Amino acid sequence: MDMLLIIGSDHRLRMARIQLLFIFCIICLPMEVIGKTGNASASSPRPSVVNIGALFTINSVIGRAAKPAIEAAVDDVNSDSSILQGTKLNLTILDTNCSGFIGTMEALQLVENDVVAAIGPQSSGIAHVISHVVNELHVPLLSFGATDPTLSALQYPYFLRTTQSDYFQMLAIADLVAYFGWREVIAIFVDDDYGRNGISALGDALAKKRCKISYKAAFTPGAPKSAINDLLVGVNLMESRVYVVHVNPDSGLQIFAVAHSLGMMSKGYVWIATDWLPSLLDSVDPLDIDTMNLLQGVVALRHYTPDTDMKKRFLSKWNGLKNKDTRGPAGFNSYALYAYDSVWLAARALDAFFNEGGNASFSDDPKLHDRNGSSLHLSLLRVFDGGQQYLQTLLRMNFTGLSGQIQFDQDKNLAHPAYDVINIGGTGSRRIGYWSNHSGLSIVPPETLYGKPSNTSTSNQHLYTTIWPGENPDIPRGWVFPNNGKPLRIAVPNRASYKEFVAKDKNPPGVRGYCIDVFEAAINLLPYPVPRTYMLYGDGKRNPVYNELVNAVSQNDYDAAVGDVTIVTNRTRIVDFTQPYMESGLVVVAAVKEEKSSPWAFLKPFTVQMWCVTGAFFLFVGAVVWILEHRINHEFRGPPSQQLITIFWFSFSTMFFSHSK
Repeated sequence: MDMLLIIGSDHRLRMARIQLLFIFCIICLPMEVIGKTGNASASSPRPSVVNIGALFTINSVIGRAAKPAIEAAVDDVNSDSSILQGTKLNLTILDTNCSGFIGTMEALQLVENDVVAAIGPQSSGIAHVISHVVNELHVPLLSFGATDPTLSALQYPYFLRTTQSDYFQMLAIADLVAYFGWREVIAIFVDDDYGRNGISALGDALAKKRCKISYKAAFTPGAPKSAINDLLVGVNLMESRVYVVHVNPDSGLQIFAVAHSLGMMSKGYVWIATDWLPSLLDSVDPLDIDTMNLLQGVVALRHYTPDTDMKKRFLSKWNGLKNKDTRGPAGFNSYALYAYDSVWLAARALDAFFNEGGNASFSDDPKLHDRNGSSLHLSLLRVFDGGQQYLQTLLRMNFTGLSGQIQFDQDKNLAHPAYDVINIGGTGSRRIGYWSNHSGLSIVPPETLYGKPSNTSTSNQHLYTTIWPGENPDIPRGWVFPNNGKPLRIAVPNRASYKEFVAKDKNPPGVRGYCIDVFEAAINLLPYPVPRTYMLYGDGKRNPVYNELVNAVSQNDYDAAVGDVTIVTNRTRIVDFTQPYMESGLVVVAAVKEEKSSPWAFLKPFTVQMWCVTGAFFLFVGAVVWILEHRINHEFRGPPSQQLITIFWFSFSTMFFSHSK
């Protein structure tokens, strides 16, 4: 029995040691995990499913590209075991139908599903409204298409733009305008948040280049063709011929169709389109010939995305992606890349969020409750508890996506904004350069310049040759005299005599004569037209008073005068004259008197008084020399007459040779 008791004691001792070892291992394991996660003090269990939402207009140029890209990104994330480590993304897509009201309702419906992030919207106007919802519920909003610069304000902390802001696009357009030497542009834009705020940023960018927007031509969203026609007719009467078009891709081509019918796509015009036009053209395959004929010579900006192997692999499988809600294959454009990267940004940030101890939990908002009889179900809207932590995690992300480097600066803008500068011609388009905020306009890819110091000086700006509307290789002047402006008022003296100089005529332009021929020849040498109207001054029965004609010009009754107006001093004080183009015929008559020569002519340069003063100085010098020399120099001694002669001789001889002791 004693032996059995001893054996039993040893057995219990061994069991106790095993239990202690097991407990020690359990304790050490989470400590190791905590050590690897970094800043977290505790590890939270990962959920098996996390809800994310997508909100945009599906049946649109951007939406048809974004939907298959978002779905492909969710599939790639869920099939990648290295990301989220077993947690799956559950995607919910809702259609805003290009309506701010519907978009708001859809946003409320989306956040009822306890989403941790929302992808979209593409509309800047809807983004303004939805941002107030996500601010209250602490749900980050990752927009791949809302480019309104004002969305970056501190008013919208949970709005995060995953595409380029129009702030940088307008800087690029300002650089283009300054590069080609223009000073004024006319902005044609859709009158909504996207259009107004984008053009406002353009005005600020042009002001930095000492340029300006001379006129803002706005039209309502969905405006009929007749309204656009009236708008462009008014624009065509103005001075500037440089047009910047900032509209939505779904209706933008109507602008160029009307412009083409009005003859505004011909030589002398300049059309610059923002990224909406390349996004539309990239979505259409093959390009319609009639559409391309409308766009000949247009310069546009397109989001620049580096040609990486990752991007090439995605493009190779793009044709296999079908948009189930639309007919046929989806049209690819740069917004598909930004939408794809938005999902991966959300996934990578979630992975880091969970690693740092974040928890995808939601709680009721005491400020949201249904009033009696209300059926809005506001109580179903819950606050994402880890929203602030998740937002900060999103802002710290730094990885390479399909669109390039995904990293945010202090203003929550993507790092290294860049655009392709393209010129549309023939049946396609060609790239004539690049723009980036690091180097401005260049003909080399932006990423090759990031390692060098920033240089946006004027001498460092370069582009390839551009073909402008009308197949014009020369840079257009960019302005004309406005058709709705007042022509120059040219006063013409209605003479009664010497009508060869200027006279009234029954044929256009209503006057004739030598002065008119010279003026018309000078006008024809100018590289631009000068609208003018000749106005007769006088009754034709007697010659007009020319001083009164000049005064009328100085008082702005006329803009100029053409005729045989003599240039005299009093008139030059109040008006400006051209160089005289004919002799006045006036001469000065002076008497001519022949004078005889004299041997004493050499005395004429000086007056008698001057000669007397000169002689007195000679005598004075002689006297001074005599006073100094007569006591030691025997030549200055002798009788007084001899000494006087010596003084005179010495004084006058100094004119011809120097004396030495």
